[in-house]
Amino acid sequence: MTTDALLGPAQIRDLAGRLGVRPTKSLGQNFVVDAGTVRRIVRIAQVTPGERVVEIGPGLGSLTLGLLDAGADVLAVEIDPVLAEQLPLTVAERAPDLAGRLTVLTADALTLTALPGPPPTALVANLPYNVAVPVLLSFLARFDSLERVLVMVQAEVADRLVAPPGSRTYGIPSAKAAWYASARSAGSIGRAVFWPVPRVDSSLVALERRDPPPTTATRQEVFAVVDAAFAQRRKMLRSALAGVAGSGAAAAAALVAAGVDPTSRGERLDIAAFARIAEQLHR
Repeated sequence: MTTDALLGPAQIRDLAGRLGVRPTKSLGQNFVVDAGTVRRIVRIAQVTPGERVVEIGPGLGSLTLGLLDAGADVLAVEIDPVLAEQLPLTVAERAPDLAGRLTVLTADALTLTALPGPPPTALVANLPYNVAVPVLLSFLARFDSLERVLVMVQAEVADRLVAPPGSRTYGIPSAKAAWYASARSAGSIGRAVFWPVPRVDSSLVALERRDPPPTTATRQEVFAVVDAAFAQRRKMLRSALAGVAGSGAAAAAALVAAGVDPTSRGERLDIAAFARIAEQLHR
């Protein structure tokens, strides 16, 4: 495929106009209109020929075409039925030799519990800003075949996902993402590559699957501790966890047994420490 086969600003606007599509805030739609940015995302994602890749929110198909061009078999999950119906037509028109490697699933990524076809090993997506974190966490939880993730999200969200313990932006998204994977920043994206132009900056976040901390506690139990620890950030852990422990004294005892100072705060702990606390609370 040549760069001309990718979608540029004129093609995006023309296609949207023909479909009567107006990007909506409710669906978090900002379409990538720059072929160079698409190439860059695909390159950073390290997509290999024949790899099964799931894309969430393909929109008008900018990134989809780039992923197919890299040799991927793409499963595109699109909530908008108009866009979902059009996507195979766009690929067939602009890159007919690649159309056989595209599968489109009309569904809400937040509620999806099963994927058709071979299990995907990578997730590459320009995630809708308004649901980026829950979509990312739900896919990591439900589809353990995913080994790598590269997502474009609001810069502020990216900072939270990659933040280490003790940093100003470390919080619930940071800790929960760390349960599944190691996360790192993979670069910034300028506002001008989108239509419509968003009012916020965007960044790429790369995640690599790893085993969760060894613990007898379940993920749900660990995440309940994370939620409680950050519900009121200024509270000491012995107070913040009193509700899930049954009392402040019980919380303090569990913290000591887990090797955590009861007077410390949640933003100082890594996911392994949260797992140790949950294990003590559910002995």
